Amino acid sequence: MKFADFISREAIRADLTAEDKEGVIREMVQTLLEAGQIKPDEQESIVKAILKREELGSTGIGRGVAVPHTKHPSVDQLVGTVAISTEGVDFNSLDGEKVQLLFLLISPPDRPGDHLRALENISRQLRDETFCRFLVKARDAEEIRQLLDEADNNQFGS
Repeated sequence: MKFADFISREAIRADLTAEDKEGVIREMVQTLLEAGQIKPDEQESIVKAILKREELGSTGIGRGVAVPHTKHPSVDQLVGTVAISTEGVDFNSLDGEKVQLLFLLISPPDRPGDHLRALENISRQLRDETFCRFLVKARDAEEIRQLLDEADNNQFGS
């Protein structure tokens, strides 16, 4: 699975303004709404499902990265977005560091394989320090899109 298979290119943001975990999740879900990937009447339910998942354990996986995610019946296929917080956000990460790179995923409950493959792809790509370094320094959504395309085309070490 590649980023192009699930990242909504229109929802990518290089300039998150929220300053806390819930705010970041709300802002990212809003970008998916604006991109037409989720229904307006499902927005709050999706935010709550992601926050509930966070209660089980932070999706801040360390090294400045978080992957908030949930399964939700309102989506027909896996959808996600990428965002950067220049200042960093406290996400209760495993290493205690603030999070700057965020990948948010929403998948249908009946497609667990897609959900796992997307998480696996994100995890594999994020092991590449060059990719992460470039991603965190991206100045706009277009730069992020180009980096995701390069990762999909194996132009990094992963």
